[in-house]
Amino acid sequence: MTKRHLITTALPYANGPIHIGHLAGVYVPADIYCRYLRAKGEEVLMVGGSDEHGVPITIKARNENTTPQAIVDRYHEIIKKSFEEFGISFDVYSRTTRPIHHKTASDFFTKLYNDGKLIEKSSEQYYDEEVGEFLADRYITGTCPHCNYEKAYGDQCEACGTSLNATDLIAPKSALSGNTPVMKETHHWYLPLDQYENWLKKWILEGHKEDWKTNVYGQCKSWIEQGLQPRAVTRDLNWGVNVPLADAEGKVLYVWFDAPIGYISATKEWCEQNGQNYEKWWKDEETRMLHFIGKDNIVFHCIIFPVMLKAEGSFIVPENVPANEFLNLENDKISTSRNWAVWLHEYLEDFKDKQDVLRYTLTTIAPETKDSDFTWADFQAKNNNELLAIFGNFVNRTVVLIHKYYEGIVPAAGEYTAEEKELIGKIAEFPHTIGASIEKYRFREALAEFMNLARLGNKYLTDTEPWKVVKTDPERVKTILHLSLQICACLSVLGEPFLPFTSEKLQKILNIDVHAWDEGGKIDLLKAGHKINAAEYLFEKIEDGVIEGQVGKLKLS
Repeated sequence: MTKRHLITTALPYANGPIHIGHLAGVYVPADIYCRYLRAKGEEVLMVGGSDEHGVPITIKARNENTTPQAIVDRYHEIIKKSFEEFGISFDVYSRTTRPIHHKTASDFFTKLYNDGKLIEKSSEQYYDEEVGEFLADRYITGTCPHCNYEKAYGDQCEACGTSLNATDLIAPKSALSGNTPVMKETHHWYLPLDQYENWLKKWILEGHKEDWKTNVYGQCKSWIEQGLQPRAVTRDLNWGVNVPLADAEGKVLYVWFDAPIGYISATKEWCEQNGQNYEKWWKDEETRMLHFIGKDNIVFHCIIFPVMLKAEGSFIVPENVPANEFLNLENDKISTSRNWAVWLHEYLEDFKDKQDVLRYTLTTIAPETKDSDFTWADFQAKNNNELLAIFGNFVNRTVVLIHKYYEGIVPAAGEYTAEEKELIGKIAEFPHTIGASIEKYRFREALAEFMNLARLGNKYLTDTEPWKVVKTDPERVKTILHLSLQICACLSVLGEPFLPFTSEKLQKILNIDVHAWDEGGKIDLLKAGHKINAAEYLFEKIEDGVIEGQVGKLKLS
Protein backbone atom coordinates (compact mmCIF):
# COMPACT_ATOMS: atom_id res chain seq x y z
CA MET A 1 0.00 0.00 0.00
CA THR A 2 1.00 3.63 -0.48
CA LYS A 3 1.61 5.82 2.54
CA ARG A 4 -1.09 8.43 1.89
CA HIS A 5 -4.80 7.66 1.69
CA LEU A 6 -7.64 10.13 1.13
CA ILE A 7 -10.87 8.48 2.27
CA THR A 8 -14.14 10.27 1.56
CA THR A 9 -17.56 9.31 2.85
CA ALA A 10 -20.87 10.22 1.27
CA LEU A 11 -22.19 13.55 2.55
CA PRO A 12 -25.55 12.95 4.26
CA TYR A 13 -28.34 15.43 3.62
CA ALA A 14 -28.77 17.65 6.67
CA ASN A 15 -32.54 17.31 6.58
CA GLY A 16 -32.75 14.48 9.11
CA PRO A 17 -30.68 12.33 11.46
CA ILE A 18 -28.44 9.38 10.59
CA HIS A 19 -29.98 5.89 10.60
CA ILE A 20 -28.51 2.38 10.55
CA GLY A 21 -28.77 2.14 6.77
CA HIS A 22 -26.29 5.00 6.45
CA LEU A 23 -24.01 3.34 8.99
CA ALA A 24 -23.99 -0.11 7.42
CA GLY A 25 -23.59 1.13 3.87
CA VAL A 26 -20.99 3.86 4.31
CA TYR A 27 -19.68 4.98 7.66
CA VAL A 28 -18.89 1.79 9.58
CA PRO A 29 -16.94 0.18 6.69
CA ALA A 30 -15.10 3.45 6.02
CA ASP A 31 -14.21 3.77 9.68
CA ILE A 32 -12.97 0.18 9.88
CA TYR A 33 -10.79 0.78 6.84
CA CYS A 34 -9.33 4.04 8.16
CA ARG A 35 -8.65 2.68 11.64
CA TYR A 36 -6.86 -0.29 10.08
CA LEU A 37 -4.67 1.94 7.90
CA ARG A 38 -3.77 4.15 10.85
CA ALA A 39 -2.83 1.09 12.90
CA LYS A 40 -0.44 0.12 10.08
CA GLY A 41 1.22 3.52 10.30
CA GLU A 42 -0.24 4.83 7.03
CA GLU A 43 -1.03 8.51 6.48
CA VAL A 44 -4.80 8.81 6.36
CA LEU A 45 -7.27 11.66 5.96
CA MET A 46 -10.89 10.65 6.53
CA VAL A 47 -13.18 13.32 5.14
CA GLY A 48 -16.88 13.78 5.80
CA GLY A 49 -19.45 16.51 6.08
CA SER A 50 -23.08 17.48 5.78
CA ASP A 51 -24.64 18.14 2.36
CA GLU A 52 -26.68 21.25 3.08
CA HIS A 53 -27.83 22.42 -0.34
CA GLY A 54 -30.08 19.61 -1.48
CA VAL A 55 -33.69 20.22 -2.43
CA PRO A 56 -34.86 17.90 0.40
CA ILE A 57 -33.64 20.65 2.74
CA THR A 58 -35.77 23.29 1.08
CA ILE A 59 -38.73 20.92 1.14
CA LYS A 60 -38.21 20.30 4.85
CA ALA A 61 -37.97 24.04 5.50
CA ARG A 62 -41.15 24.69 3.52
CA ASN A 63 -43.02 21.96 5.39
CA GLU A 64 -41.90 23.31 8.76
CA ASN A 65 -42.40 26.96 7.82
CA THR A 66 -38.81 27.85 8.57
CA THR A 67 -35.61 28.59 6.66
CA PRO A 68 -33.24 26.11 5.01
CA GLN A 69 -30.42 27.49 7.18
CA ALA A 70 -32.36 26.69 10.34
CA ILE A 71 -32.92 23.14 9.11
CA VAL A 72 -29.26 22.47 8.30
CA ASP A 73 -28.04 24.08 11.50
CA ARG A 74 -30.26 21.74 13.50
CA TYR A 75 -29.46 18.50 11.71
CA HIS A 76 -25.76 19.13 11.13
CA GLU A 77 -25.23 19.29 14.88
CA ILE A 78 -27.31 16.14 15.49
CA ILE A 79 -25.42 14.23 12.78
CA LYS A 80 -21.97 15.43 13.84
CA LYS A 81 -22.59 14.66 17.52
CA SER A 82 -23.96 11.20 16.69
CA PHE A 83 -20.92 10.32 14.58
CA GLU A 84 -18.58 11.47 17.36
CA GLU A 85 -20.37 9.45 20.05
CA PHE A 86 -20.51 6.39 17.79
CA GLY A 87 -16.77 6.52 17.16
CA ILE A 88 -16.66 7.36 13.45
CA SER A 89 -13.12 8.73 13.35
CA PHE A 90 -13.37 11.61 10.89
CA ASP A 91 -10.31 13.80 10.64
CA VAL A 92 -12.64 16.53 9.45
CA TYR A 93 -16.43 16.70 9.37
CA SER A 94 -17.41 19.88 7.57
CA ARG A 95 -20.53 21.34 5.95
CA THR A 96 -21.30 22.76 2.54
CA THR A 97 -22.76 26.04 3.83
CA ARG A 98 -19.33 27.17 5.05
CA PRO A 99 -17.71 30.09 3.16
CA ILE A 100 -14.68 27.95 2.28
CA HIS A 101 -16.97 25.55 0.44
CA HIS A 102 -18.86 28.26 -1.42
CA LYS A 103 -15.56 29.70 -2.61
CA THR A 104 -14.11 26.31 -3.55
CA ALA A 105 -17.21 25.32 -5.51
CA SER A 106 -17.42 28.71 -7.22
CA ASP A 107 -13.74 28.56 -8.18
CA PHE A 108 -14.16 25.04 -9.55
CA PHE A 109 -17.10 26.10 -11.73
CA THR A 110 -15.24 29.23 -12.88
CA LYS A 111 -12.19 27.17 -13.91
CA LEU A 112 -14.34 24.85 -16.03
CA TYR A 113 -16.22 27.81 -17.50
CA ASN A 114 -13.07 29.78 -18.36
CA ASP A 115 -11.43 26.70 -19.88
CA GLY A 116 -14.42 26.15 -22.16
CA LYS A 117 -15.24 22.79 -20.55
CA LEU A 118 -18.92 23.64 -20.01
CA ILE A 119 -21.61 24.16 -22.59
CA GLU A 120 -24.56 26.56 -22.25
CA LYS A 121 -27.91 25.82 -23.74
CA SER A 122 -31.55 26.65 -23.36
CA SER A 123 -34.13 24.01 -22.69
CA GLU A 124 -37.66 23.64 -21.53
CA GLN A 125 -38.05 22.58 -17.92
CA TYR A 126 -40.98 22.01 -15.65
CA TYR A 127 -42.48 25.16 -14.17
CA ASP A 128 -45.23 25.56 -11.58
CA GLU A 129 -47.44 28.39 -12.82
CA GLU A 130 -49.30 28.75 -9.53
CA VAL A 131 -46.14 29.10 -7.43
CA GLY A 132 -44.15 30.91 -10.13
CA GLU A 133 -41.02 28.75 -9.85
CA PHE A 134 -39.04 26.35 -11.97
CA LEU A 135 -39.21 22.96 -10.33
CA ALA A 136 -36.05 21.26 -9.13
CA ASP A 137 -35.99 17.51 -9.64
CA ARG A 138 -37.09 16.72 -6.09
CA TYR A 139 -40.07 19.06 -6.45
CA ILE A 140 -41.46 16.78 -9.14
CA THR A 141 -43.01 13.38 -8.48
CA GLY A 142 -44.56 10.86 -10.81
CA THR A 143 -44.57 7.28 -11.97
CA CYS A 144 -41.22 5.63 -12.67
CA PRO A 145 -41.03 4.47 -16.32
CA HIS A 146 -38.88 1.49 -15.30
CA CYS A 147 -40.77 -0.08 -12.38
CA ASN A 148 -44.07 1.88 -12.28
CA TYR A 149 -43.48 3.12 -8.74
CA GLU A 150 -45.94 6.01 -8.40
CA LYS A 151 -43.90 8.23 -6.07
CA ALA A 152 -40.61 8.47 -7.95
CA TYR A 153 -38.70 11.75 -7.84
CA GLY A 154 -37.52 13.73 -10.82
CA ASP A 155 -33.93 12.62 -10.30
CA GLN A 156 -34.27 9.08 -9.00
CA CYS A 157 -36.71 6.29 -8.28
CA GLU A 158 -36.24 5.18 -4.70
CA ALA A 159 -38.02 1.90 -5.42
CA CYS A 160 -35.72 0.54 -8.13
CA GLY A 161 -32.78 2.92 -7.65
CA THR A 162 -32.73 4.10 -11.27
CA SER A 163 -31.44 7.62 -11.92
CA LEU A 164 -33.97 9.66 -13.86
CA ASN A 165 -34.56 12.95 -15.57
CA ALA A 166 -37.72 14.78 -14.56
CA THR A 167 -39.07 14.48 -18.09
CA ASP A 168 -38.86 10.69 -17.81
CA LEU A 169 -41.66 10.59 -15.24
CA ILE A 170 -45.14 9.50 -16.21
CA ALA A 171 -47.92 11.84 -15.01
CA PRO A 172 -45.61 14.35 -13.27
CA LYS A 173 -46.93 16.51 -10.43
CA SER A 174 -45.51 19.55 -8.65
CA ALA A 175 -44.63 18.84 -5.03
CA LEU A 176 -45.29 22.51 -4.27
CA SER A 177 -48.89 22.79 -5.43
CA GLY A 178 -49.90 19.33 -6.57
CA ASN A 179 -50.62 20.73 -10.03
CA THR A 180 -49.41 19.35 -13.33
CA PRO A 181 -46.39 21.49 -14.27
CA VAL A 182 -45.90 23.09 -17.65
CA MET A 183 -42.74 23.30 -19.75
CA LYS A 184 -41.01 26.70 -19.85
CA GLU A 185 -37.73 27.78 -21.40
CA THR A 186 -34.68 28.44 -19.23
CA HIS A 187 -30.94 28.31 -19.82
CA HIS A 188 -28.23 26.46 -17.93
CA TRP A 189 -24.63 25.30 -18.08
CA TYR A 190 -23.91 21.64 -18.73
CA LEU A 191 -21.04 19.22 -18.22
CA PRO A 192 -20.65 17.37 -21.54
CA LEU A 193 -20.30 13.82 -20.20
CA ASP A 194 -20.51 12.43 -23.74
CA GLN A 195 -17.12 14.00 -24.55
CA TYR A 196 -15.50 11.80 -21.89
CA GLU A 197 -16.98 8.46 -22.91
CA ASN A 198 -13.77 7.15 -24.43
CA TRP A 199 -11.76 8.16 -21.39
CA LEU A 200 -14.29 6.50 -19.08
CA LYS A 201 -14.24 3.30 -21.12
CA LYS A 202 -10.48 3.09 -20.84
CA TRP A 203 -10.29 4.18 -17.21
CA ILE A 204 -13.17 2.09 -15.82
CA LEU A 205 -14.14 -0.65 -18.27
CA GLU A 206 -10.55 -1.56 -19.13
CA GLY A 207 -8.69 -0.34 -16.07
CA HIS A 208 -10.90 -1.42 -13.19
CA LYS A 209 -12.66 -4.58 -14.34
CA GLU A 210 -10.73 -6.73 -11.89
CA ASP A 211 -10.37 -4.54 -8.79
CA TRP A 212 -13.73 -2.73 -8.54
CA LYS A 213 -16.66 -4.48 -6.87
CA THR A 214 -18.97 -6.26 -9.29
CA ASN A 215 -21.98 -4.12 -8.39
CA VAL A 216 -20.01 -0.91 -8.95
CA TYR A 217 -18.39 -2.00 -12.21
CA GLY A 218 -21.68 -3.37 -13.56
CA GLN A 219 -23.62 -0.17 -12.93
CA CYS A 220 -20.86 1.94 -14.51
CA LYS A 221 -20.67 -0.36 -17.54
CA SER A 222 -24.42 -0.13 -18.07
CA TRP A 223 -24.40 3.66 -17.88
CA ILE A 224 -21.45 4.11 -20.22
CA GLU A 225 -22.71 1.62 -22.80
CA GLN A 226 -26.14 3.29 -22.89
CA GLY A 227 -24.40 6.48 -24.00
CA LEU A 228 -23.81 9.55 -21.86
CA GLN A 229 -25.51 12.91 -22.29
CA PRO A 230 -24.58 16.43 -21.14
CA ARG A 231 -25.78 17.05 -17.58
CA ALA A 232 -26.79 20.43 -16.16
CA VAL A 233 -24.48 21.79 -13.47
CA THR A 234 -26.77 24.72 -12.58
CA ARG A 235 -30.40 24.99 -11.61
CA ASP A 236 -33.08 27.59 -10.94
CA LEU A 237 -33.23 27.80 -7.17
CA ASN A 238 -32.59 30.31 -4.39
CA TRP A 239 -30.73 27.95 -2.00
CA GLY A 240 -27.20 26.84 -2.74
CA VAL A 241 -23.90 28.12 -4.12
CA ASN A 242 -24.66 31.03 -6.43
CA VAL A 243 -23.49 30.61 -10.02
CA PRO A 244 -20.55 33.08 -10.25
CA LEU A 245 -21.59 34.68 -13.55
CA ALA A 246 -23.18 38.05 -14.26
CA ASP A 247 -26.10 36.61 -16.25
CA ALA A 248 -26.98 33.88 -13.74
CA GLU A 249 -29.22 35.62 -11.25
CA GLY A 250 -31.52 33.19 -9.46
CA LYS A 251 -29.36 30.22 -10.38
CA VAL A 252 -27.23 28.03 -8.12
CA LEU A 253 -24.85 25.15 -8.67
CA TYR A 254 -26.71 21.86 -8.96
CA VAL A 255 -26.31 19.90 -5.74
CA TRP A 256 -24.78 16.88 -7.49
CA PHE A 257 -22.04 19.24 -8.77
CA ASP A 258 -21.69 21.18 -5.53
CA ALA A 259 -21.71 18.30 -3.00
CA PRO A 260 -18.67 16.23 -4.08
CA ILE A 261 -16.63 19.42 -4.22
CA GLY A 262 -17.37 19.37 -0.50
CA TYR A 263 -14.69 16.71 -0.17
CA ILE A 264 -12.19 19.20 -1.55
CA SER A 265 -13.35 22.13 0.58
CA ALA A 266 -13.38 19.97 3.73
CA THR A 267 -9.80 18.92 2.96
CA LYS A 268 -8.84 22.57 2.51
CA GLU A 269 -10.45 23.40 5.84
CA TRP A 270 -8.48 20.66 7.61
CA CYS A 271 -5.24 21.63 5.88
CA GLU A 272 -5.61 25.28 6.86
CA GLN A 273 -6.06 24.21 10.48
CA ASN A 274 -3.10 21.80 10.35
CA GLY A 275 -0.57 23.75 8.31
CA GLN A 276 -0.74 21.57 5.20
CA ASN A 277 -1.27 22.18 1.51
CA TYR A 278 -4.46 20.52 0.33
CA GLU A 279 -2.89 19.82 -3.08
CA LYS A 280 -0.82 16.95 -1.69
CA TRP A 281 -4.11 15.17 -1.01
CA TRP A 282 -5.90 16.07 -4.25
CA LYS A 283 -3.20 16.67 -6.87
CA ASP A 284 -0.38 14.27 -6.00
CA GLU A 285 -0.35 10.95 -7.87
CA GLU A 286 1.17 9.35 -4.78
CA THR A 287 -2.14 9.89 -2.98
CA ARG A 288 -4.68 7.08 -3.15
CA MET A 289 -8.31 8.32 -3.09
CA LEU A 290 -11.26 6.11 -2.16
CA HIS A 291 -14.97 6.99 -2.01
CA PHE A 292 -17.14 5.06 0.47
CA ILE A 293 -20.77 5.38 -0.64
CA GLY A 294 -24.07 3.56 -1.04
CA LYS A 295 -25.20 2.12 -4.36
CA ASP A 296 -27.48 5.11 -5.06
CA ASN A 297 -24.35 7.27 -5.40
CA ILE A 298 -22.31 5.03 -7.71
CA VAL A 299 -22.91 6.99 -10.91
CA PHE A 300 -22.11 10.32 -9.26
CA HIS A 301 -18.82 9.10 -7.76
CA CYS A 302 -17.64 6.82 -10.54
CA ILE A 303 -18.67 8.74 -13.64
CA ILE A 304 -19.81 12.32 -13.02
CA PHE A 305 -17.39 13.49 -10.29
CA PRO A 306 -14.38 11.87 -12.01
CA VAL A 307 -15.35 13.66 -15.23
CA MET A 308 -15.49 16.92 -13.29
CA LEU A 309 -12.00 16.26 -11.91
CA LYS A 310 -10.69 15.22 -15.32
CA ALA A 311 -12.18 18.31 -16.97
CA GLU A 312 -10.59 20.59 -14.37
CA GLY A 313 -7.28 19.01 -15.28
CA SER A 314 -5.17 19.06 -12.13
CA PHE A 315 -6.91 16.62 -9.78
CA ILE A 316 -6.41 12.91 -9.20
CA VAL A 317 -9.35 10.54 -9.73
CA PRO A 318 -10.47 7.80 -7.31
CA GLU A 319 -8.60 4.52 -7.22
CA ASN A 320 -11.65 2.66 -5.95
CA VAL A 321 -15.27 3.21 -4.98
CA PRO A 322 -16.25 0.32 -2.69
CA ALA A 323 -20.00 0.99 -2.70
CA ASN A 324 -22.40 -1.17 -0.72
CA GLU A 325 -25.99 -2.19 -1.38
CA PHE A 326 -28.90 -1.25 0.91
CA LEU A 327 -29.81 -2.35 4.43
CA ASN A 328 -33.42 -3.24 5.19
CA LEU A 329 -35.08 -3.18 8.60
CA GLU A 330 -37.19 -6.06 9.91
CA ASN A 331 -37.77 -7.34 6.35
CA ASP A 332 -38.97 -3.97 5.09
CA LYS A 333 -37.22 -1.14 3.29
CA ILE A 334 -35.97 1.64 5.56
CA SER A 335 -38.24 4.64 5.06
CA THR A 336 -37.56 7.98 6.70
CA SER A 337 -40.98 9.30 5.64
CA ARG A 338 -42.68 6.41 7.47
CA ASN A 339 -40.20 6.67 10.34
CA TRP A 340 -39.33 3.03 9.67
CA ALA A 341 -35.74 3.40 10.77
CA VAL A 342 -33.38 2.97 13.69
CA TRP A 343 -32.00 6.45 14.27
CA LEU A 344 -28.43 6.63 15.52
CA HIS A 345 -29.00 9.45 18.04
CA GLU A 346 -31.91 7.52 19.57
CA TYR A 347 -29.89 4.30 19.70
CA LEU A 348 -27.12 6.10 21.56
CA GLU A 349 -29.67 7.31 24.11
CA ASP A 350 -31.31 3.90 24.55
CA PHE A 351 -28.09 1.83 24.52
CA LYS A 352 -25.50 3.85 26.37
CA ASP A 353 -21.98 2.41 26.06
CA LYS A 354 -23.12 -0.17 23.51
CA GLN A 355 -21.76 1.48 20.37
CA ASP A 356 -19.70 -1.61 19.57
CA VAL A 357 -22.69 -3.95 19.71
CA LEU A 358 -24.30 -2.03 16.86
CA ARG A 359 -20.99 -1.70 15.00
CA TYR A 360 -20.51 -5.46 15.32
CA THR A 361 -24.03 -6.34 14.20
CA LEU A 362 -23.97 -3.99 11.22
CA THR A 363 -20.58 -5.32 10.11
CA THR A 364 -21.69 -8.96 10.32
CA ILE A 365 -24.68 -8.17 8.06
CA ALA A 366 -22.99 -5.50 5.91
CA PRO A 367 -24.70 -5.31 2.48
CA GLU A 368 -21.44 -5.77 0.62
CA THR A 369 -22.74 -7.73 -2.36
CA LYS A 370 -26.52 -7.64 -1.94
CA ASP A 371 -29.18 -6.01 0.21
CA SER A 372 -29.27 -7.32 3.78
CA ASP A 373 -31.64 -7.10 6.73
CA PHE A 374 -31.33 -5.83 10.30
CA THR A 375 -33.60 -7.31 12.96
CA TRP A 376 -33.64 -6.55 16.66
CA ALA A 377 -33.73 -10.28 17.42
CA ASP A 378 -30.48 -10.77 15.51
CA PHE A 379 -28.95 -7.76 17.26
CA GLN A 380 -29.76 -9.37 20.61
CA ALA A 381 -28.38 -12.75 19.52
CA LYS A 382 -25.16 -11.21 18.22
CA ASN A 383 -24.61 -9.55 21.58
CA ASN A 384 -25.63 -12.41 23.87
CA ASN A 385 -24.40 -15.43 21.90
CA GLU A 386 -21.26 -14.04 20.28
CA LEU A 387 -19.81 -10.91 21.85
CA LEU A 388 -20.77 -11.86 25.41
CA ALA A 389 -20.63 -15.66 25.31
CA ILE A 390 -17.44 -15.99 23.26
CA PHE A 391 -15.27 -12.87 23.29
CA GLY A 392 -16.32 -11.38 26.62
CA ASN A 393 -16.47 -14.73 28.38
CA PHE A 394 -12.94 -15.68 27.33
CA VAL A 395 -11.43 -12.38 28.43
CA ASN A 396 -13.29 -12.30 31.73
CA ARG A 397 -12.37 -15.86 32.71
CA THR A 398 -8.73 -15.26 31.87
CA VAL A 399 -8.42 -11.99 33.80
CA VAL A 400 -10.32 -13.34 36.82
CA LEU A 401 -8.02 -16.37 37.03
CA ILE A 402 -4.88 -14.21 36.76
CA HIS A 403 -6.05 -12.23 39.77
CA LYS A 404 -7.19 -15.31 41.64
CA TYR A 405 -3.92 -17.22 41.25
CA TYR A 406 -1.27 -14.54 40.71
CA GLU A 407 -2.70 -11.30 42.19
CA GLY A 408 -2.91 -9.78 38.72
CA ILE A 409 0.72 -10.42 37.79
CA VAL A 410 1.41 -12.02 34.40
CA PRO A 411 3.06 -15.40 35.06
CA ALA A 412 6.03 -16.64 33.06
CA ALA A 413 5.28 -19.36 30.52
CA GLY A 414 6.94 -22.75 30.79
CA GLU A 415 7.46 -25.23 27.97
CA TYR A 416 4.69 -25.14 25.37
CA THR A 417 3.16 -28.40 24.20
CA ALA A 418 3.11 -29.35 20.51
CA GLU A 419 -0.55 -28.38 20.36
CA GLU A 420 0.20 -25.00 21.90
CA LYS A 421 3.00 -24.35 19.44
CA GLU A 422 0.54 -25.11 16.64
CA LEU A 423 -1.97 -22.73 18.24
CA ILE A 424 0.67 -19.99 18.47
CA GLY A 425 1.36 -20.47 14.75
CA LYS A 426 -2.34 -20.03 13.98
CA ILE A 427 -2.55 -16.92 16.13
CA ALA A 428 0.38 -15.38 14.27
CA GLU A 429 -1.57 -15.65 10.99
CA PHE A 430 -4.57 -13.61 12.11
CA PRO A 431 -3.15 -10.09 11.59
CA HIS A 432 -2.34 -10.91 7.97
CA THR A 433 -5.61 -12.77 7.35
CA ILE A 434 -7.78 -10.02 8.85
CA GLY A 435 -5.76 -7.28 7.15
CA ALA A 436 -6.00 -8.96 3.73
CA SER A 437 -9.78 -9.10 4.02
CA ILE A 438 -10.02 -5.44 5.05
CA GLU A 439 -7.84 -4.40 2.11
CA LYS A 440 -10.27 -6.20 -0.21
CA TYR A 441 -13.21 -4.37 1.46
CA ARG A 442 -14.50 -7.69 2.82
CA PHE A 443 -15.35 -6.39 6.25
CA ARG A 444 -17.77 -9.17 7.16
CA GLU A 445 -15.06 -11.69 6.39
CA ALA A 446 -12.46 -9.75 8.38
CA LEU A 447 -14.69 -9.51 11.45
CA ALA A 448 -15.52 -13.22 11.22
CA GLU A 449 -11.78 -13.97 11.33
CA PHE A 450 -11.39 -11.75 14.38
CA MET A 451 -14.14 -13.69 16.14
CA ASN A 452 -12.46 -16.93 15.10
CA LEU A 453 -9.46 -15.80 17.14
CA ALA A 454 -11.74 -15.19 20.12
CA ARG A 455 -13.22 -18.66 19.59
CA LEU A 456 -9.74 -20.19 19.53
CA GLY A 457 -8.93 -18.52 22.83
CA ASN A 458 -12.23 -19.54 24.39
CA LYS A 459 -11.80 -23.16 23.26
CA TYR A 460 -8.19 -23.29 24.45
CA LEU A 461 -9.13 -22.10 27.92
CA THR A 462 -12.09 -24.48 28.12
CA ASP A 463 -10.09 -27.46 26.89
CA THR A 464 -7.10 -26.91 29.18
CA GLU A 465 -9.26 -26.32 32.29
CA PRO A 466 -6.68 -24.41 34.37
CA TRP A 467 -9.11 -24.21 37.31
CA LYS A 468 -8.80 -28.01 37.57
CA VAL A 469 -5.13 -28.38 36.60
CA VAL A 470 -4.08 -25.88 39.30
CA LYS A 471 -4.78 -28.53 41.92
CA THR A 472 -2.31 -31.05 40.44
CA ASP A 473 0.13 -29.03 38.30
CA PRO A 474 0.24 -25.33 39.23
CA GLU A 475 3.30 -24.69 37.04
CA ARG A 476 1.36 -25.85 33.99
CA VAL A 477 -1.38 -23.31 34.75
CA LYS A 478 1.13 -20.47 34.47
CA THR A 479 1.75 -21.44 30.83
CA ILE A 480 -1.96 -21.79 30.06
CA LEU A 481 -2.88 -18.41 31.49
CA HIS A 482 0.19 -16.68 30.06
CA LEU A 483 -0.84 -17.80 26.58
CA SER A 484 -4.50 -16.95 27.21
CA LEU A 485 -3.47 -13.43 28.20
CA GLN A 486 -1.42 -13.05 25.02
CA ILE A 487 -4.53 -13.94 23.00
CA CYS A 488 -6.48 -11.31 24.95
CA ALA A 489 -3.82 -8.73 24.09
CA CYS A 490 -3.93 -9.70 20.40
CA LEU A 491 -7.72 -9.33 20.45
CA SER A 492 -7.37 -5.85 21.95
CA VAL A 493 -5.22 -4.74 19.00
CA LEU A 494 -6.90 -6.60 16.14
CA GLY A 495 -10.36 -5.63 17.34
CA GLU A 496 -9.74 -1.87 17.33
CA PRO A 497 -10.93 -1.22 13.75
CA PHE A 498 -14.20 -3.05 14.44
CA LEU A 499 -14.81 -2.53 18.17
CA PRO A 500 -12.83 0.56 19.22
CA PHE A 501 -14.60 1.15 22.55
CA THR A 502 -14.21 -2.49 23.57
CA SER A 503 -10.55 -2.55 22.53
CA GLU A 504 -9.85 0.55 24.59
CA LYS A 505 -11.61 -0.99 27.61
CA LEU A 506 -9.72 -4.27 27.18
CA GLN A 507 -6.36 -2.49 26.94
CA LYS A 508 -7.13 -0.63 30.16
CA ILE A 509 -7.87 -3.96 31.84
CA LEU A 510 -4.62 -5.38 30.49
CA ASN A 511 -2.81 -2.14 31.39
CA ILE A 512 -1.25 -1.79 27.93
CA ASP A 513 -1.27 0.82 25.19
CA VAL A 514 -0.61 -0.91 21.87
CA HIS A 515 -1.97 0.45 18.59
CA ALA A 516 0.41 -0.79 15.90
CA TRP A 517 -0.90 -3.49 13.58
CA ASP A 518 1.82 -6.15 13.60
CA GLU A 519 1.57 -8.55 10.68
CA GLY A 520 4.47 -10.48 12.13
CA GLY A 521 1.95 -11.94 14.53
CA LYS A 522 3.82 -11.33 17.77
CA ILE A 523 2.12 -12.81 20.81
CA ASP A 524 4.35 -11.47 23.52
CA LEU A 525 2.54 -8.18 24.14
CA LEU A 526 2.38 -8.90 27.88
CA LYS A 527 5.68 -9.69 29.59
CA ALA A 528 6.01 -11.87 32.68
CA GLY A 529 5.77 -9.72 35.78
CA HIS A 530 3.45 -7.17 34.15
CA LYS A 531 0.57 -6.09 36.39
CA ILE A 532 -2.93 -6.08 34.90
CA ASN A 533 -6.01 -4.37 36.29
CA ALA A 534 -9.15 -5.89 37.72
CA ALA A 535 -11.64 -7.70 35.52
CA GLU A 536 -14.57 -5.79 34.05
CA TYR A 537 -17.31 -7.15 31.84
CA LEU A 538 -16.79 -6.16 28.22
CA PHE A 539 -20.43 -6.85 27.36
CA GLU A 540 -23.72 -7.18 29.19
CA LYS A 541 -26.66 -9.42 28.43
CA ILE A 542 -29.50 -7.70 26.57
CA GLU A 543 -32.83 -8.88 27.94
CA ASP A 544 -35.94 -9.71 25.91
CA GLY A 545 -37.86 -6.76 27.32
CA VAL A 546 -35.35 -4.28 25.90
CA ILE A 547 -35.70 -5.78 22.43
CA GLU A 548 -39.48 -5.91 22.68
CA GLY A 549 -39.42 -2.21 23.48
CA GLN A 550 -37.43 -1.42 20.33
CA VAL A 551 -39.73 -3.50 18.13
CA GLY A 552 -42.71 -1.79 19.73
CA LYS A 553 -41.22 1.61 18.99
CA LEU A 554 -41.03 0.66 15.30
CA LYS A 555 -44.64 -0.49 15.23
CA LEU A 556 -45.80 2.76 16.80
CA SER A 557 -44.09 4.85 14.11
